[in-house]
Amino acid sequence: MFTGGLRPQAPCYGAAMASVDGHSRNGARRDAVFNGVKVFSATMFADRDRLGDRVTEWIAANSHLRVTEMIVTQSSDAAFHCVAITVFYNEDLRR
Repeated sequence: MFTGGLRPQAPCYGAAMASVDGHSRNGARRDAVFNGVKVFSATMFADRDRLGDRVTEWIAANSHLRVTEMIVTQSSDAAFHCVAITVFYNEDLRR
């Protein structure tokens, strides 16, 4: 089914893509206030395996920041798999 334009839309995604409980179509919260973003990514297996530890260490080392959202994304092609953890945070700039 085409909804106009060049991109087909599968009917089963309609309900899942709708805005629910303050979340936008891509799952990100619309009400999250942030003024900074930190992206952690890895393609190699060992690096992907340790990615969560890197994020945890960064959050601990930056305890003055208030994390407002984290989004995990995965992408891949025929040869590589990439995992990214995007951390949105709010920093009190009046410090």
